[in-house]
Amino acid sequence: MVEPANTVGIAVNPTPLLTDELDIVIPTIRNLDFLEMWRPFLQPYHLIIVQDGDPKKKIHVPEGYDYELYNRNDINRILGPKASCISFKDSACRCFGYMVSKKKYIFTIDDDCFVAKDPAGKAVNALEQHIKNLLCPSSPFFFNTLYDPYREGADFVRGYPFSLREGVSTAVSHGLWLNIPDYDAPTQLVKPKERNTRYVDAVMTIPKGTLFPMCGMNLAFDRDLIGPAMYFGLMGDGQPIGRYDDMWAGWCIKVICDHLSLGVKTGLPYIYHSKASNPFVNLKKEYKGIFWQEEIIPFFQNAKLSKEATTVQQCYIELSKMVKEKLSSLDPYFDKLADAMVTWIEAWDELNPPAAAAAKA
Repeated sequence: MVEPANTVGIAVNPTPLLTDELDIVIPTIRNLDFLEMWRPFLQPYHLIIVQDGDPKKKIHVPEGYDYELYNRNDINRILGPKASCISFKDSACRCFGYMVSKKKYIFTIDDDCFVAKDPAGKAVNALEQHIKNLLCPSSPFFFNTLYDPYREGADFVRGYPFSLREGVSTAVSHGLWLNIPDYDAPTQLVKPKERNTRYVDAVMTIPKGTLFPMCGMNLAFDRDLIGPAMYFGLMGDGQPIGRYDDMWAGWCIKVICDHLSLGVKTGLPYIYHSKASNPFVNLKKEYKGIFWQEEIIPFFQNAKLSKEATTVQQCYIELSKMVKEKLSSLDPYFDKLADAMVTWIEAWDELNPPAAAAAKA
């Protein structure tokens, strides 16, 4: 049985990394008391809280945190008609926080994620590890059997091409979870008591051409490199599918990262996932996706972007056209989703003008 770390008595990190360059995005419908546990590691950073559900509900944030909070009324006010691309009553609303941030890096975490312990019993500073992942290169073109060669104590193994050892920029750091695994509803129903107790001390680059099921509850990314593609789709209220928001974004970003020669890492850091969601509720949200994914995944595996697509926005628009052309026959929802992908990019560029982004770079 694994337990979360006890961070009482741990001082706030006096030398946090990238405090002026990173925002923490949290989607929520409840008070954020879980931040008390994270105070030693997260308090020095700016929070962007995206409140889902009833905008009249008051969300309590522990004292001492610097934050801005957006509810549905704010989203409608800021985006106008384009607010239709932001999901309602679904954690996919978090991507609005990605859009309004002005920082280079984003770390996003769910409010049922607590601080994990490593095998030695030490509290894991998940954000610090994400930052280390993002600041080190990735190696997507040739797999290193000692996993991340850029970590302290590791290197490239014999036979690894010297021409590839410089690596590429890392766009995404995908963390994992102790306790409650990120299972789909059928697996939850078959294994209701299963808990993840294995802490694997490893980080690896996901190879080029390989997709993965991205989970949004412990995730960091370089907003400048891949931000416009981190759209979590149309999910939740009024949509025929839920709980595929982060996976949709993951499939999109992986195709684009492969095309633009960017890296995606997975493994460390771990968080402690405290609460299992209701598998019957999940099944109602997921059941169409469980069938659809058998066609969606081959679609992404075969998606080829043009040489003319040299920016994330251009890649994403090309993908949206492919979605409309190839997946609309699966269900009319995908025609709507393809339009929402275009609306998302338009809204992103309005809040983050390309000229301003170029000047920042």
